[in-house]
Amino acid sequence: MTRFTALLMFCLTLAPLAAPAAVSAADRPNVLWITSEDNGPHLGCYGDTYAISPNLDKLAAKGMIYNNAWSTAPVCAPARTTIITGMWPPSIGGQHMRSESKLPPDIKPYPQILREHGYYCTNWTKTDYNLDVDMKKAWDDLSKKAHWKNRKPGQPFFAIFNYTISHEHNIRNAIDDKDRIHDPAKVRVPAYHPDVPEVRKDWAQYYDRITQMDKQCGDMLDQIDKAGLEQDTIVVYYGDHGSGMPRSKRWPYNSGLQIPLIVYVPEKWKKLAPKDYKPGGSSDDLLGFIDLAPTLLSTCGVKPPANMQGHAFMGEYATDPVEYQFGFRGRMDERYDMVRVCRDKRYIYIRNYMPHKIYGQYIDYMFQTPTTRVWKEMYDAGKLNEAQSHFWQTKPAEELYDLKNDIDEIHNLAGSADHADVLKRMRAALDKQLIEWRDLGFLSEDEMQRRSVKDTPRTMGLDPKRYDIERIKAMADVAQSLDSKAVTQLITALDDKDSGVRYWGAMGLLMRQEPKSDATRTALREAMKDDNPSVIVTAAEALGRYGNDEDVKLALPVLMEWADVSKHEIYVSMMALSALDFMDDRAAPVKDQIAKLPTEGKTHPRVGSGYIKNVIKKIMSDFDK
Repeated sequence: MTRFTALLMFCLTLAPLAAPAAVSAADRPNVLWITSEDNGPHLGCYGDTYAISPNLDKLAAKGMIYNNAWSTAPVCAPARTTIITGMWPPSIGGQHMRSESKLPPDIKPYPQILREHGYYCTNWTKTDYNLDVDMKKAWDDLSKKAHWKNRKPGQPFFAIFNYTISHEHNIRNAIDDKDRIHDPAKVRVPAYHPDVPEVRKDWAQYYDRITQMDKQCGDMLDQIDKAGLEQDTIVVYYGDHGSGMPRSKRWPYNSGLQIPLIVYVPEKWKKLAPKDYKPGGSSDDLLGFIDLAPTLLSTCGVKPPANMQGHAFMGEYATDPVEYQFGFRGRMDERYDMVRVCRDKRYIYIRNYMPHKIYGQYIDYMFQTPTTRVWKEMYDAGKLNEAQSHFWQTKPAEELYDLKNDIDEIHNLAGSADHADVLKRMRAALDKQLIEWRDLGFLSEDEMQRRSVKDTPRTMGLDPKRYDIERIKAMADVAQSLDSKAVTQLITALDDKDSGVRYWGAMGLLMRQEPKSDATRTALREAMKDDNPSVIVTAAEALGRYGNDEDVKLALPVLMEWADVSKHEIYVSMMALSALDFMDDRAAPVKDQIAKLPTEGKTHPRVGSGYIKNVIKKIMSDFDK
């Protein structure tokens, strides 16, 4: 045997290890995902008689709809973070709107995995992940020209087309009355919204946009049919979260998390269909965005990697339906919040980890919608009923709603003796999942980034020595419980060795509007000398909002120091500016200094200076009133 022959045989031996065997369209199905933005299941096929959606209704008539599908997050970037990884965003550091966490090398985006198995993967053209994803590895084509028709002959494809016509900003665009499709007088106004012309007009325009979006979906489905691919292609349609109306988008109620999900499996590939698949039928199985990636891989004959936390609901590696789905809310643009959610087929359980913050925190982009502005103006004028006022008030520690009898989620059953067992069961289910997934939301955004600067949030989060989630979460639970008897425990937490525990100690005192005693005053003043910025700012906010005149004098320079984004990371600067905003007139002594604060500096690649400008603008506007 010559040296050349030996080398050739060695290479041929290794070849199968270098890449998966090539597949053809005859071996695997094509998969088409059609997505739309900012719309819930407001479609005719879901029984909405006000909706006009003939194309999606037609798809549903030959496919199947899911009645209990969830987006996991009620806003676009965190929701897409869930999809691209098949993981709980707070477990990988992707929970905050417009952020960019690094991933460890073992976590691959689902299209990259598909490409490694021979699929042609295209995206037209939405990414918007809260992750540092290598787009060249993820997609064969990510552009306005991306299309399944550009694949190699015989190559199976996965293609996603994202339509934005129903996005929030299009609800508030000016439109001539002659171009209206839906009559505002006939729209159903949810019980939490005031029934006024501005709200009716926004809701009607939202439905108009859905009809326009439906036409775009129909056009894409026609392309599949005309290409003769209808029997070769599994089609999935979904919206990216609830409607773009306030109290849906950005809020992890069912109104913000429930999505339309339609799955069509042609006869040729019926062996890959869900077990309960029936053309024209519906399923009550609980599904979430966390399940889309593993389901897609399973459908294409690829075993989902072990690090994916969702469950495949169809395909070769399908699993049994789950009992619960989970959702969350983190920072929304320039405002921090932390909410975790669990639902079964009937109830939704909500835990507010920052109940001292009102639901409707001022977010500049959200307040561009007419409904938001008129709703807040009516609240300030005392013109709303109890259900309509709730959005502008602080939150309870826990919420429980019966989705069967209360579709608008306005009757909180968390304190109901009749529902004590349900509350206990769902509380336990949520606790178990947050620990299992090692939810990083129990660290402030600034602290999460500090602890993972040398590697990734996920790597840090999996290391018990670097992230003791059990102890930190336990203190967070004490803090958010609002139990007045826990004050001593919270003061003690301020001396803990773990900055995460100290942060929740300070947060718990802030939630209880401390200081109310010399003990809490002394503890919070000492906490302003901490070496952790999040602890310092939280303690300063408590003293600045609820302390005496001397406390305010001590807190203001601390908050002004950390509000300077030219000196500090934007995460902590946003915290400090929000604290100054919440202080109202107590911040008046530094009014001129706030106006001169820098807006450029240590800004995150995706968390730009616009967020700093927005909060400063809001503070100065309030001073001028």
